[in-house]
Amino acid sequence: MSADYVPLEGYENLNTFEMQARAEAVYETLLKRRTIRDFSDKAVPQEIIESCIKAAGTAPSGANHQPWYFVAISDPEVKRKIRIAAEAEEAEFYGGKAPDEWLDALAPLGTDASKPFLETAPWLIAVFAQRRGGEKTGQDKKNYYVTESVGLATGMLITALHTAGLGTLTHTPAPMGFLRDICDRPKDEKPFVLMVVGYPADNARVPKHALIKKDLTEISTFKT
Repeated sequence: MSADYVPLEGYENLNTFEMQARAEAVYETLLKRRTIRDFSDKAVPQEIIESCIKAAGTAPSGANHQPWYFVAISDPEVKRKIRIAAEAEEAEFYGGKAPDEWLDALAPLGTDASKPFLETAPWLIAVFAQRRGGEKTGQDKKNYYVTESVGLATGMLITALHTAGLGTLTHTPAPMGFLRDICDRPKDEKPFVLMVVGYPADNARVPKHALIKKDLTEISTFKT
């Protein structure tokens, strides 16, 4: 069956000066992004979260199956359940489950098993990866490049939230099966990440260690 194509719309044919200016503007915006753990309990309108999830949903995906699902949570009782379950997993992680090398890598960040931000932040967004689905809701096809696709969508979600003026934390307790149960998601969906979202607290601090980003020459090679 031949592919059905339509004309490309919305592409802006910019001159190189405007392209460079926009690229630098994006860089300067994302350079200010920080992972935070000190959140304000100030409410964030649901409409903002909805728009950011819509932006994430525009990500590229294998065969355009869009194998992601987002559960946005503001209910205090549900957030409490998530915190209790996450802290139980984290207690095992920091209490002997994690290898010393991993704990040494985390030491400069000062993290531990206590996760009060899971209740303080106004929103939690649980991101799930779907093994089966399709380009239309209700289909039951094999999804392809699921991890890569959901990773791209998650990156775009972080970018959208930051651009909207919100702070984020990517939280990945292991295992995360409790998220599937608490969020009432099917067994064939895999919890991918728990995004903590809100305004930074007035006294928010970030580890100095986390401010160090590798230089362009350390992360890229240009074959010209």
